[in-house]
Amino acid sequence: MKVKEGIKQTAIGVLEAEAETLGALVASVDANFIDAVNLAHGCLGRVALIGVGKSGHISRKIASTLASTGTPAFFVNAAEASHGDMGMLARGDVALILSNSGETKEVLLLLPILEQMNIPVIAITGNPHSSLAVFSNYNLSVPEEEVACPLGLAPMSSTTAMLALGDAFAAAIFEKRGFSREQFARSHPGGALGKQLTLCVKDIMHTGHSMPIVDSKASLLDAIMKITETGLGFAIIVNDANEALGVFTDGDLRRLFDTEFNVRKASIASFMNKYFKKVSEEKLAFDTLNMMRDLKINGLPVVDGDNRVVGAVNLHDLLKLGFNL
Repeated sequence: MKVKEGIKQTAIGVLEAEAETLGALVASVDANFIDAVNLAHGCLGRVALIGVGKSGHISRKIASTLASTGTPAFFVNAAEASHGDMGMLARGDVALILSNSGETKEVLLLLPILEQMNIPVIAITGNPHSSLAVFSNYNLSVPEEEVACPLGLAPMSSTTAMLALGDAFAAAIFEKRGFSREQFARSHPGGALGKQLTLCVKDIMHTGHSMPIVDSKASLLDAIMKITETGLGFAIIVNDANEALGVFTDGDLRRLFDTEFNVRKASIASFMNKYFKKVSEEKLAFDTLNMMRDLKINGLPVVDGDNRVVGAVNLHDLLKLGFNL
């Protein structure tokens, strides 16, 4: 029991120390922070994130966040930079360097080269009097390390603070840039977020012979056969101009079993639902899915501006896209 209690107290101690560090980090968002954001925002090249060790891991993540939110950025390992990777940087770039001590030798070795290349430096350090902080154009200080590690050795609070400050830095830049949902989607074309912001009904709807279209003069049996043939769970009833007049669903068919009718002679026009929902082909697939779930609809006709049927969309097709609901 004592061992379990010790584990619990250790974990709580780490979380409390890191939470305290994050709380103190708010003071770092000052005029100096704003000037650094303006420098990175006005950069004609890219933002090069430089670090080594744990700071290198955090640098890589911040570079990814910046790049995905509209600021061209990349990561340079400080240990590799002096062996050729400095060639990745060019005039017009801005360097954002992370080092908790501000005295990391691999980092300090790069500073004269950055000065020669006329590349401005933004530093994130835990020591505002360090060599890196003094050299930099702008130093963003993280609070002095709260000893989160039980041994007082592994950097924990400091890396958490660097990561949080980097996120705040990236968010401030894309806010200033006016980064839009559409631009975000272009940076994430393969993910669920990108699909939610870009995929339209026209990209996934059934067209041609796979559409469950039935003429308004057809029989109820014809409509049932069309539903069976296309497998979408509903039929779209149209006139000679291919305008949507109504729909007939599997549910409508089940409800008909309580009435008397001749399936071969009965006209589908007598049984179709004239009060139905339809959707434009330009509507986002994600919004369409939410609408269908809210209204408990399994299928929708897709129409153009003249109410002509151009496709059909099914709930199961939308669910298979894997949206974050």
